[in-house]
Amino acid sequence: MVEERDGHTFDLGPTIITAPYLFEELWALCGKILSDDVKLVAMDPFYQIRFDDGRIFSYSGDINQMRAEVAKFNPADVDGFERYLKISETIYKTAFEDLAAEPFDSLWFTLKCAPNMIKLGGHRTVFGKVSDYFADPSLRTVFSFHPLLIGGNPLTTTAYYCLIAHLERLHGVHFAMGGTGTLVKGMVKLLESQGGEIRYDSEVSAILSSKGKATGVRLAAGEELAADVVISNADAAWTYSNLMDGKPAKRWSKAKVDRQSYSMGLFVWYFGTKTKFDDVYHHMMLLGPRYEGLLKDIFINKKLTDDFSLYLHRPSATDPSLAPEGGDTFYVLSPVPNLDSGMNWEDEGERYRAAIQKRLEDTIMPGLGDALSTSFFYTPKDFETRLLSMKGAAFAMEPNLFQSAWFRPHNRSEEMENLFLVGAGTHPGAGVPGVLSSAKILGKIAPDSSVFRR
Repeated sequence: MVEERDGHTFDLGPTIITAPYLFEELWALCGKILSDDVKLVAMDPFYQIRFDDGRIFSYSGDINQMRAEVAKFNPADVDGFERYLKISETIYKTAFEDLAAEPFDSLWFTLKCAPNMIKLGGHRTVFGKVSDYFADPSLRTVFSFHPLLIGGNPLTTTAYYCLIAHLERLHGVHFAMGGTGTLVKGMVKLLESQGGEIRYDSEVSAILSSKGKATGVRLAAGEELAADVVISNADAAWTYSNLMDGKPAKRWSKAKVDRQSYSMGLFVWYFGTKTKFDDVYHHMMLLGPRYEGLLKDIFINKKLTDDFSLYLHRPSATDPSLAPEGGDTFYVLSPVPNLDSGMNWEDEGERYRAAIQKRLEDTIMPGLGDALSTSFFYTPKDFETRLLSMKGAAFAMEPNLFQSAWFRPHNRSEEMENLFLVGAGTHPGAGVPGVLSSAKILGKIAPDSSVFRR
């Protein structure tokens, strides 16, 4: 999704591209070359992490630079950093390389994998695992925050997600010139080159079935489309709660879906400026005064607090064409509780946006208010109503141990034959690499899977 306002181009979806080889594989399957349609630029450093006291950690893939950054905070943790990279690589090779593109719809397959997964410490949390290697509280934050990028609470997310450190170091962090929307346009072109057709503004209201088999879909406008295979890329929880055409789901009943723990919501403020902020890096994490306490308030207490941590994205730092000449394009993202909080965002939204603006003005963007040229924001309520996301959660079900792999909604639906799930709500989970891996799984399990392998 892309929105253009007052000469600014805003990506409404992901902005950080990791594992670009997955896109290269996709293009190659169609006999095409990714670079012919999309230009990916490597970020160096990947991002900057600014602490509340003004210290900055520049996170990159260069091992020597990273040693120096760690030493700035605590020289005694350099050894732990090197040991952590080794365990991250070990987890990556098993949990991502070997298993991310394998369907976990068999309990026997899950049990067969269990010894290795237990050995990797999946019963631990990311924060707990990271704390084994770093004594400095700030470094524990630096190396444990990554689950937030896929909707997970570092204090509860399974330690398998420690693999992200190695994934980023191995494949880098990239930006699509023109914005992520350019990457989406490239995928549309790719699909159409294979004979595919996209129907826009055609919301699906029900998945049709007969004798336990999916037979097509009904659109909100009433039209019915027959199909031998139905693949839902909607939020899995939404699919089972709202698209079953009156036939109650058995394993994923509405009661069970409601009982699951969901990712946090997001408050995202999009804004453009008529002047440049050259001191702001492309990807910046601006941390507040609390870490563990804030995470507990967001995920457990479901409480909106006055302090927050932010992800600030300035794509015009890399691609000036995304802003008018002399200006900049931004979005700033704040993790907030999902709609289980009971928050009335219609009343709260503008107050929260103004608080974020003040925070930016007080830290790295003095004069922001006078420089604003355009502005709008999305809240968890928008995620629910516009994106049909259960409870306004930005990343579907939370990736804790008992909501991962076999415990997550399967790629091959348990509710009816010839219904398949793809995307963040199914295995392996959220994030661009996870979503692409879920698509690879369909090539192994969907009928006439040669369609997915061409």
